[in-house]
Amino acid sequence: MRESLEGSVGRRSREEEHESRSGSDNMDGASGDDQDAADKPPRKKRYHRHTPQQIQELEALFKECPHPDEKQRLELSKRLCLETRQVKFWFQNRRTQMKTQLERHENSLLRQENDKLRAENMSIRDAMRNPICTNCGGPAIIGDISLEEQHLRIENARLKDELDRVCALAGKFLGRPISTLATSIAPPLPNSSLELGVGSNGFGALSTVATTLPLGPDFGGGMSNALIPASRPTTAVTGLDRSVERSMFLELALAAMDELVKMAQTDEPLWIRSLEGGREILNQDEYLRTFTPCIGMKSNGFVTEASRESGMVIINSLALVETLMDSNRWSEMFPCMIARTSTTDVISSGVGGSRNGALQLMHAELQVLSPLVPVREVNFLRFCKQHAEEVWAVVDVSIETIRETSGAPSFVNCRRLPSGCVVQDMPNGYSKVTWVEHAEYEESQVHQLYHPLLRSGMAFGAQRWVATLQRQCECLAILMSSSVPTRDHTGITASGRRSMLKLAQRMTDNFCAGVCASTVHKWNKLNVGNVDEDVRVMTRKSVDDPGEPPGIVLSAATSVWLPVSPQRLFDFLRDERLRSEWDILSNGGPMQEMAHIAKGQDHGNCVSLLRASAMNANQSSMLILQETCIDAAGSLVVYAPVDIPAMHVVMNGGDSAYVALLPSGFAIVPDGPGSRGPTSNGQVNRNGGGGGGAQRVGGSLLTVAFQILVNSLPTGKLTVESVETVNNLISCTVQKIKAALQCES
Repeated sequence: MRESLEGSVGRRSREEEHESRSGSDNMDGASGDDQDAADKPPRKKRYHRHTPQQIQELEALFKECPHPDEKQRLELSKRLCLETRQVKFWFQNRRTQMKTQLERHENSLLRQENDKLRAENMSIRDAMRNPICTNCGGPAIIGDISLEEQHLRIENARLKDELDRVCALAGKFLGRPISTLATSIAPPLPNSSLELGVGSNGFGALSTVATTLPLGPDFGGGMSNALIPASRPTTAVTGLDRSVERSMFLELALAAMDELVKMAQTDEPLWIRSLEGGREILNQDEYLRTFTPCIGMKSNGFVTEASRESGMVIINSLALVETLMDSNRWSEMFPCMIARTSTTDVISSGVGGSRNGALQLMHAELQVLSPLVPVREVNFLRFCKQHAEEVWAVVDVSIETIRETSGAPSFVNCRRLPSGCVVQDMPNGYSKVTWVEHAEYEESQVHQLYHPLLRSGMAFGAQRWVATLQRQCECLAILMSSSVPTRDHTGITASGRRSMLKLAQRMTDNFCAGVCASTVHKWNKLNVGNVDEDVRVMTRKSVDDPGEPPGIVLSAATSVWLPVSPQRLFDFLRDERLRSEWDILSNGGPMQEMAHIAKGQDHGNCVSLLRASAMNANQSSMLILQETCIDAAGSLVVYAPVDIPAMHVVMNGGDSAYVALLPSGFAIVPDGPGSRGPTSNGQVNRNGGGGGGAQRVGGSLLTVAFQILVNSLPTGKLTVESVETVNNLISCTVQKIKAALQCES
């Protein structure tokens, strides 16, 4: 019994050995014949050549499925009049042939990389053998270059280590039709301005349009090398996947940069001037003809917004690029637009110590100051490239199509198509900034009141980014100048001005976080029956924060449409002499401005300290800190009651972090083209059109928001009465504003 078992095992192993041998013998597509008796001595094999028709059929299936199952092989063998084993061996041989070709290709790439490193090594050796003094140009003494020589040796060792890493990765690639090694070999410098406009990238299909930027030959070479991730993978599998993913990110970033530059420079027919307001509108048909979507097709239920704006900004291109590539500085530059942002991964920090070629993954929460517009959460790539001397571009593009990133929202309510800015240095420290914003978003989550504003691109669009940038840079220029503006109160010291501005910035940031329910604070939304439908009420606990009073904070916010121009509404709300017409904190009388710090050329951009006059001896005098700002995209009035002794400390240059305050205020934006405001003949325009030829009255969207301490104990309970009190405060304030501006109807 044991002998027969051993005999059968031996026969089977010999048969399998013969099968594998016959499979490897026929590299050109021939297959072996059956062996009738496995235990007979091997005889000379007959070779069978497949007909061209058979090979054509086999090749067609191989392209679709390199590993057919038994059922597919059986079906194919019947159709081609072959034995199933012949079909099986043919596929084995074809796969082996494919693998050999791939190995040969990878070896060729590695050989090129090796030659390149050898050439660099030779040039370094020559430089070391014949050192030249950088000051006089003559031969240098050997002792003078010891430090430089040491640096060159370290660099050489690093390059060798990089080559070893690439070789190790290549071993993992074998057997898979993926090759990211091509990106590690710098292509020859392009000859035309066309390719330089989008970078030396090796992706020919992305470089098919000429640009008008003044592009020089000194930029773009070696960009691909800088973008190869320098970190060593922790394990073979995750390291490989990460490398593949990063090469996909690079390809996406280059395509997005190409699209941004073309959209920034091309005029009609891509961009068309609208008759109302002269805004530029993107021609969607022309856009689809010109560009291949680099992040896939638009999702169902999503609508598109696109805008472009140019402006002169008092900042140089390098400083602006540094601001955009640093998430903290980016957030500080656009405080009312960015609720929160972070850099999740730095893929490349740039070439030669500059930001040229910098590529990073970022997460941001973008906001419009209204409870009726949801915060936009986006995960995107940010890529920076220098196109010529003093010409830079920074582009953003969503990455949802490549992967679901960690921390990404379960439902994406917005996708950022290639958006960003092209910056060109101008004389006297100014830059010309051309900004393009292009996004797709879920419109059903936005209140009807804000549909025209968002669709026109005026809410999250290019005009708002450029206007905010101009206002913030103007403010920085004034603060850095030694002379004090004439309207400022000279009684405040320079350190006192800085402390007051820092406190006002914290107040405004806190106000924005309360309006939009971003993740800056942990808010809990309340659904209370007696609260108006469009009023959002939220609550949170304030504990161990020296900048806020401890206890339960209630935030209430709403947005309304008013048939008043944004400028008139802003002037009314910021005027301390008219404050008693809407503010219960004013004690029914006018307020007096105690201090004033200008933040821009426009008188509306400032920080003030107001004092309410006491109407009788029992009332204590109270101070109100107020910040107002206005630009082409909208305006803001934020205020908070402050403690008098604490403000004396701040005005003398003391630390403002310990001043406890809870802000309230107003955000004002134009109502957008095609809104439902009334026309000049008194009829209500429900279609967003001209209303039978009559001009539409320009209106405003006003957001009113309060943050109030309703219980001084963080563990205390929130009562229905306190919620109703805040709701009544909001509705009463809105009614008073309407009455004062004579627009109750």
